[in-house]
Amino acid sequence: MAYTRTFGQIPGHPEGSTYRTREELRMAGLHAHNQAGISGTPRDGADAIVLNGGYPDDHDEGDLIIYTGQGGQNGRKEQIADQRYEKGNAGLVLSQYEGFPVRVIRGHEEESLHAPLTGYRYDGLYRVVRHWFKKRADGYRVLQFRMVKIGSMYDIQDLGDLESDEYSDSSTTGPVSRIESVVARLARKASVVRNIKDWYENRCQICREAIQLPTGPASQVAHIQGLGVPHNGPDHESNALCLCPNDHLRFDYGAIYLTDDLKVVEAATGTVMCHLYVDRRHAIGLDYVRQHRSYWSQE
Repeated sequence: MAYTRTFGQIPGHPEGSTYRTREELRMAGLHAHNQAGISGTPRDGADAIVLNGGYPDDHDEGDLIIYTGQGGQNGRKEQIADQRYEKGNAGLVLSQYEGFPVRVIRGHEEESLHAPLTGYRYDGLYRVVRHWFKKRADGYRVLQFRMVKIGSMYDIQDLGDLESDEYSDSSTTGPVSRIESVVARLARKASVVRNIKDWYENRCQICREAIQLPTGPASQVAHIQGLGVPHNGPDHESNALCLCPNDHLRFDYGAIYLTDDLKVVEAATGTVMCHLYVDRRHAIGLDYVRQHRSYWSQE
């Protein structure tokens, strides 16, 4: 039976449902593959993942998961190459960008208190909120994703003022349905946001443009070292930038990064685009700049 990619809940398969094999998962429409951990493509996005001991870099706290992408391993599960933006990895990035929900399935081989003792268990819908590259002790780079269970205490959006929608394929006719969820956002300091925006008069530190709205100029405050697990950056002016929505998105997704002398570099080509504009009151922490760069640059 051909697999139909569906985002959201699968009718007849509620959270907590158990399955003996990967083939049963596939036949139920929960996950496309009998081996790969990510069910997704660069074109469609990723609709599901399986946590089953594939990578030692995974971290599972139940409602919060640090999930390692696919690729770069040999048949003995040894890392022999860097991971890349391709296949399921690119699908998860697209799901982050579009706000698609991802079904999380845990298998019995996962070293986690939250894994089932036997077989596989569907454990609900999660949201991909961030991704980055991690350089392992063996020198190889793996792509990691911060995923939070929708409606849990970790369910936050770490994209400043950007908004995303809930997605579900459970209904194809009639009015668009509403999805209720309880969301706990990080308590960001209003003074940090106010100071950063005031210092730059809402002009982007990269392109120097301000978004003009009917209420006046607008901008977004981006954190250089991400807040929350696993980055744990501080909510302080030294860890913040004033950016337009375009450059904020590019910065968060690693399309651009900063050098120690605050040049803005295009990650795909290594080309220096410009110098970051910095107000004399703004002391940017180079430790935060270096950590952000380490997620995207192969230096």
